[in-house]
Amino acid sequence: MKPAQADGPAIEIRDLTRRFGSITAVDRLTLTIPRGELFGLVGPDGGGKTTTLRMLAGILPPTGGDARVAGHSVRTEAEALKPRIAYMSQRFGLYGDLTVLENLHFYADLFEVPRRERPARIERLLGFSDLTPFQDRLADKLSGGMKQKLGLACALIHTPEVLLLDEPTNGVDPVSRRDFWRILYEMLKGGVTIVVTTAYLDEAERCNRVGLMHQGRLLALDTPDRIKARMADALVEIRVNDPWRARQILVERTAVRGVTLFGQRLHVAVQDRERDLPAVVAALEAAGLAPADPRPVTASLEDVFISMIERPAPEEAAA
Repeated sequence: MKPAQADGPAIEIRDLTRRFGSITAVDRLTLTIPRGELFGLVGPDGGGKTTTLRMLAGILPPTGGDARVAGHSVRTEAEALKPRIAYMSQRFGLYGDLTVLENLHFYADLFEVPRRERPARIERLLGFSDLTPFQDRLADKLSGGMKQKLGLACALIHTPEVLLLDEPTNGVDPVSRRDFWRILYEMLKGGVTIVVTTAYLDEAERCNRVGLMHQGRLLALDTPDRIKARMADALVEIRVNDPWRARQILVERTAVRGVTLFGQRLHVAVQDRERDLPAVVAALEAAGLAPADPRPVTASLEDVFISMIERPAPEEAAA
């Protein structure tokens, strides 16, 4: 019998810290995630996202601080926590020599799902993951996106309160990424709390709130729109024929506050667009880079994140 759902927030984190020798991977992380929220933890590789998720899953003990997940302390009640959560790592443990259906039954055994409840659960999971036509296919014969969806279905077989996903769409094709997020939204409707880490900042904009992490610390914590509104600089998008060289030229100019690459486009941050843009265009023209179609753009999360890394705010992010 599944334990009754605990009262209060889904996750409460207070001064959570993890050190590996002299390296502090997560540095006094503090935040609260209410029930039913889709929360994104974003940042570059090495920022502390995976370490945080492993601590929240009760897999890695914290060096300092604590977190309560589904009402249980990750420090002192890790075993009691496990039936209430699902954790999907970057390399989720599917069994390639088992079929889709056999993998689902294996995880049902692992989580001690009552046999009378399995047919309905498996049918539902196969249906919303679009895996019903492939239930007899070996897991090793699935595409990358289908493997991720099967991993998610296996993680959900015991109907967890909290779902922890570590970069679930990393290396997955755009169509499968879209399908994966559709599944997450369906789960939200059922009341599941979801924490997802991602290096794709465009994906983070799908979350209710996001936390921007860098070098183990939380730089910002808010809705995507409110975080983007913090960008004080004016942004200009410029197309150039050699964006890497153009960036090298522009980052050395005092009028430029930051430069972000988006394929053949540059997002150039300046303090005053009318005053500083002519000098930016002139510098590129002098280098023979033929800047085209400079136009104002709205800041993305990536623009804001790069800006915060280059010029971190003096105040700490509010919890």
